Amino acid sequence: MGKKIKSEVSKIENKKAINPLQKEIERYLRIPFYLFIILIMVNGCVYAINCKSGIVVSVGMIIYLIVALLIYYRKRPQIMTDLMAFSFAHGSIQSELIKELSVPYALVNENGRVLWCNQAFYQAVKSDKQHMRKHIQNIFTDITLELLNMEPEDNGQRVLHIFQADRNYRVDIRKVSVSELLSNNLADNVQKEEIMYAMYLYDETELMEAVEDKERIKLVAGQIYIDNYEEAMDATEEVRRALLGALIDRKITKYMQSARGIIKKLEKDKYIFLLQQQQLELLQEGKFSLLDEVRNINIGNETPVTLSIAVGVDTENDDYTVAYEYSHMAMDMALGRGGDQAVVKKGDKIIYYGGKTQSAEKNTRVKARVKAHALKELLTNKDQVLIMGHRKPDIDCLGSAIGIYRLATNMEKKAHIVINEVTSSIRPAMNNFMGSSVYPQDIFYSSEQALGTVDPNTVLIVVDVNRPSITECPELLAHTKNIVVIDHHRQSGDVVDNAILSYIEPYASSACEMVAEILQYSMDKPKLRPAEADAMYAGMLVDTDNFVTKTGVRTFEAASFLRKCGADMIRVRKAYRVDLESYKHVSDGVGRAEIFMDCFAISDVPAEAGVDSPNVIAAKVANELLDVENVRASFVLTKIDNLVYVSARSIDDVNVQVIMEKFGGGGHGTVAGMQIPDSTVEEVKEQLKKVLKEMWDDGDF
Repeated sequence: MGKKIKSEVSKIENKKAINPLQKEIERYLRIPFYLFIILIMVNGCVYAINCKSGIVVSVGMIIYLIVALLIYYRKRPQIMTDLMAFSFAHGSIQSELIKELSVPYALVNENGRVLWCNQAFYQAVKSDKQHMRKHIQNIFTDITLELLNMEPEDNGQRVLHIFQADRNYRVDIRKVSVSELLSNNLADNVQKEEIMYAMYLYDETELMEAVEDKERIKLVAGQIYIDNYEEAMDATEEVRRALLGALIDRKITKYMQSARGIIKKLEKDKYIFLLQQQQLELLQEGKFSLLDEVRNINIGNETPVTLSIAVGVDTENDDYTVAYEYSHMAMDMALGRGGDQAVVKKGDKIIYYGGKTQSAEKNTRVKARVKAHALKELLTNKDQVLIMGHRKPDIDCLGSAIGIYRLATNMEKKAHIVINEVTSSIRPAMNNFMGSSVYPQDIFYSSEQALGTVDPNTVLIVVDVNRPSITECPELLAHTKNIVVIDHHRQSGDVVDNAILSYIEPYASSACEMVAEILQYSMDKPKLRPAEADAMYAGMLVDTDNFVTKTGVRTFEAASFLRKCGADMIRVRKAYRVDLESYKHVSDGVGRAEIFMDCFAISDVPAEAGVDSPNVIAAKVANELLDVENVRASFVLTKIDNLVYVSARSIDDVNVQVIMEKFGGGGHGTVAGMQIPDSTVEEVKEQLKKVLKEMWDDGDF
């Protein structure tokens, strides 16, 4: 069928080319007959002058007419035959040129079968003529019949990019109607409209290789900060401090030289470097081993040295100034997550490496004082303060919000705390504020009330959370221009990016600890009511598991401040005792635990257990499981509504935050969690076990 169509099309094209030329030659051959008419007129004039002369001219004209007729009828067919032969020879030359065209070309019918193709197409698909009459999808799996039948683009063709026989091709597909190519007589014989597809293959292999080479050699910008330079030097003997600095500098320089990078030391604890993207990929494969190399330096320094590495890659415009700005953003992210890690920012994508150790507490309070003064200055120029935490708030969230509320009211500002749900973990503290004659009735706002009162003179303070998606009312972030974030959780890729003041310290034990320090620097004579001090003290107590985890000198100093303000430890303990049923559920959760890989405890708390807050019970079970011998980390799951909550706890040698981040969660190195929608507890358990096994095999523990 293909050869027949090709032959008919070729003939029609030749005929179309012959018709104009044939008519022109026909007119040329008839010129002698037109001239004969003129001779007749001349002969009439001769007869009028002389009759004998007229007879002679008439005889000559008859002879002329006979010769002209002989030439016309004998030579005309031969001329037309030669003309047709030339035309068909010209068409054959065109056909041969198409066959030998270097661009692969093929005709495919509407059923996807190859009708005809040139020699370059055979070579491109590495086939021969005997095996070429097959469906196009057997040759190119990416070209389906549905794809062929799709409507073409505005230019009448469709463009695909495929990989075939170790080559990259751009395929241009053009839809062709057979009836439009045929003459009217032949088109009438076609019962239905036949469609063909003309396919052109353009080899883009070298172009793709050039683009890949360009991408590989593209320069990326990066920075290296020594997180605890001063602390490490103070913990080292004076005679060895120069040696420690030289070892750190040598490790960093040698590492970057091995990656063929250029590195420059800006300050005693800051570096900037440039390297090719292909070398960055090698560093990523090695998970930035420089972090471990520097941490393992030990010449008598009691404090291990940790680094923060930030790399920026502009994936769109290859603008190195943008890459440098990205590296600044990545460094802010690394420092906000506690340091001792590498952060690579590729456009909108952020990748984390390291972060295995716990954040070291900083003895200096300079940052706390600066942030406190900045917050006070901001509140001075505003009329209303809205305070918001995370969904299903815990006592640390409520306690820190109460502390900010006290700061705002002392500055004579209208303040409201946004809470939609009162959980069992905050009900004892809420009872001290709701219905009390000391506090206004509108101390607590719902999301709807808060959205209705927002104006340009409102400042929104977000406490105990830095991820906008899990705040109590994410819409408030979009309606408020003045946003402050105070949190002790490590940052992830989902951050409040329009905050005018951000105070995030992962080393802090709790948000209540941070707010307690802010109060001491913001108020001349800081004073809290006993109920407020109790709430903040309870927040520190719960987040530190009774001052066992993530406690430092500043934690106890903050607790001492709250104690001076009237916090009563006995009163707090009584308020937060659990009932017998909840205690039984905690015991049942511990009893259901299984030990995975000899060091991970995994359990669950059924949502139908009848408790008010199963996620609170899950957190308590996770804490209890850490007291089991050889357990390095515990994970307790529970399902509430359509979400599976996971509470993760660990001893300091396992960073559960890194584990939870693989599921979109976060938290601290020893206290973290996550929420997974549309899953069952058993499915999440299997996913968790798979991740733990993979991380164990990769040496992440």
